[in-house]
Amino acid sequence: MIARFILIAAASVALGACGERSQALDVKVVKSDQPAFQGGDARFSAQGWAAGERAGWEQQLRTRAQGQNEYSRAPAAVPQ
Repeated sequence: MIARFILIAAASVALGACGERSQALDVKVVKSDQPAFQGGDARFSAQGWAAGERAGWEQQLRTRAQGQNEYSRAPAAVPQ
């Protein structure tokens, strides 16, 4: 009786692991064929940058990345 219960419980756990729900998002993704530097909504652009200006776009990315660099942000240690 107990062995039968254990067998049924083990079978239900094993079969429960076989089923997998879909992990896809139910959101439509809009893909653009144009490069990012071509611009989009001007509200989200940095000041002084014009849409389509690739060199300015790359400079803005370098500046933003440098602002996130901990070595350049942290003040130099002062020896005592």
